[in-house]
Amino acid sequence: MAITDWRIELIILPVTDVDRTKAFYVDQVGFVADFDQTVTESLRFVQLTPPGSACSIAFGIGLTEMEPGSQRGLQVVVPNADDAYEHLRSNGVEATPVDEQPWGRFVTFADPDGNVWTLQELPPRP
Repeated sequence: MAITDWRIELIILPVTDVDRTKAFYVDQVGFVADFDQTVTESLRFVQLTPPGSACSIAFGIGLTEMEPGSQRGLQVVVPNADDAYEHLRSNGVEATPVDEQPWGRFVTFADPDGNVWTLQELPPRP
């Protein structure tokens, strides 16, 4: 039997302060707050989704054993790297200026714990 439909739909982020992280991603980066549930004192689940994305992020209490800030290499495709950079900077997010490469235009930023994101504007395709 062939595997035909695999989709990444949730990525866990290791963080130290759930409320600070939620405020950063919602208020500064612009993610949509989908869910925030405290099940017990040792289990809280927060799910956020980048606008237009089929994949969400989750963080909270009791979700991962990764060290806070250890998530690297998260990449999001955006329509325009310049606009993404301006959006981040105007909302107080430290971001690298647009990096032009033959395979795309890139902006990088980190959340308060140091989890690193790269935003990519894809190059024109024939």
